[in-house]
Amino acid sequence: MFLRDLALGVRAGGGFGLGLAFFLILVVLVPFGVGPEPQFLSRIAPGILWVGALLACLLSLDRIFQLDFEDGSLDLLAVAPVPLEGVTAAKALAHWVTTGLPLVLIAPLLGVLLNLPGPAYSYMILSLAIGTPALSFIGAFGAALTVGLKRGGLLLSLLVLPLYVPTLIFGAETVRRGAEGLPVGTPLAMLAGISLAVVALLPFAAAAALRINLR
Repeated sequence: MFLRDLALGVRAGGGFGLGLAFFLILVVLVPFGVGPEPQFLSRIAPGILWVGALLACLLSLDRIFQLDFEDGSLDLLAVAPVPLEGVTAAKALAHWVTTGLPLVLIAPLLGVLLNLPGPAYSYMILSLAIGTPALSFIGAFGAALTVGLKRGGLLLSLLVLPLYVPTLIFGAETVRRGAEGLPVGTPLAMLAGISLAVVALLPFAAAAALRINLR
């Protein structure tokens, strides 16, 4: 299931190129909108990079279950002798590999465009690597709640964005503290705790939502 969704994400435009393109465009346009002053860009860079990663992950969330729902594969998976919780976890993990992981890898390059301070690069990569899985698993839960609904993408955004806020706060705070040479242990621990809790619990909630929607 993971390999299948991974192949679909890369070949069928499931967010691999779309997320990277959106992330790049957002970061390139920010200096035009707020001005090219290096000190100001350096101050807002952590928040911009995290907001860009969040929105880039959001773009492809509705595709996690929707395509399988439309071709009937999701009904077969629901009655197959495999745990539906494992199916949702595999799909969320595939979404992270095709969307979140590329954002982690390209973030240092985009940090240069925003004049991100040198000490913050390692914390930026670390915070994105720890926090972006939570974005994919929360998104998978939201996608399970809205699967099969007309214009479910808009409702999905409204449901998921408030749940993204803690990850955004602690992720950006980790990078900001790293840039200023302050201790990052607390926000980084909170970010890791959110990701671990989400990965452990939300596959079960997403599977329950799918069973209800497929009845």
